[in-house]
Amino acid sequence: MHKVILFISNNFTNPWGASEELWARAAVSLAKRHGVPVAVSAQDWPELAPQIIELAQVGADLRPRPIKPSLIALARRYRSGKTQIVYDVERSFRRTSPSLVVISNAYGTPPIELAEMCIDKNWPFAILTHSNTLNWFPSGRVAVRLRNALPLARRCFFVSEANRIMTEKQIGCDLGNAEIVRNPLIIKIESPIAWPADANGDELRMACVGRLSAEKGQDMLLEALADPCWAERNWRLTFYGVGYTQDVLERLTKRLKLENRVSFAGHMPIEKIWNENHVLVMPSRCEGAPMTTIEAMFCGRPVVATNVGLNPEVIKDGVTGFLAPPATECLGNALERMWTQRAQLQEMGRLAAANIREFLPNDDPVEMFAERLKALANLQ
Repeated sequence: MHKVILFISNNFTNPWGASEELWARAAVSLAKRHGVPVAVSAQDWPELAPQIIELAQVGADLRPRPIKPSLIALARRYRSGKTQIVYDVERSFRRTSPSLVVISNAYGTPPIELAEMCIDKNWPFAILTHSNTLNWFPSGRVAVRLRNALPLARRCFFVSEANRIMTEKQIGCDLGNAEIVRNPLIIKIESPIAWPADANGDELRMACVGRLSAEKGQDMLLEALADPCWAERNWRLTFYGVGYTQDVLERLTKRLKLENRVSFAGHMPIEKIWNENHVLVMPSRCEGAPMTTIEAMFCGRPVVATNVGLNPEVIKDGVTGFLAPPATECLGNALERMWTQRAQLQEMGRLAAANIREFLPNDDPVEMFAERLKALANLQ
């Protein structure tokens, strides 16, 4: 197989997520609009995401990796001394000579084993990193391997400046081949959504949108709102999303005696969320380019968020939202500022909608990424 672009998804946690959108849409565009052969290595979930099925429908060579390899496969992998993902990719694409390998990395520093695999096989490669955190640093030995491998990539793509800076700090060197790319906007809304009517007097309705998990920091938000200063205020918080920490968060809500103010709504359409809520609160401990922030601003809502990932690039503190370091007491201070300026929230939402439209590229980020990959693969 020649002149093919091979996409490797390093997502092990969910069948789909925001980190998958850019590479998957670019792969569809390359196959469907540009006539570039595309191959895909992704986890073989019991129920494949519709976006993965779409890739197969447009002719992508889809070769899912087993979640639970057979005992024979495990024994062979063990004897090879390779990680499971490297073993599976090599086994699936042993007769492939890709023009470019795109490694999509959902979280943390880039997977060194996949980068070294590409170097050993003389496969040109690029890495797309979506989220990172300074709570974890690679060991000195792994950092050396990363410093040796990453500069050999055609490009190291990051979805925010903060993630680029963080990765360079973690590995101890500058990446001259780093480049910032933007995620596509999923919602199809041309103009901001009308400000919610005051059905319950002056009640402030806050939404926390996203996967329920430790890195999203929902526990910090609950602890901040349990402060006595919020007891007599008229507010409501709704969590939109599901995840492995839901049971713990529901229990924490009861322990903090917030069950009359806090609810869990699961997945809801974006339009419904912002027809009913005034403010997005994003208490994340780490982020890449959180689409929930961009979507809320696009819909005309101010954002209270931690100063991680893309958030400080798109939120103007005190103008279109409120920023805080990722700690409970700091988040509480940002929420307090939001409360004292609640009369200005609608105007802040209007400014947020205008500013995010200026920030987003006029050109389609998917097409821009697809064109960059074609160029890197020398397929122009």
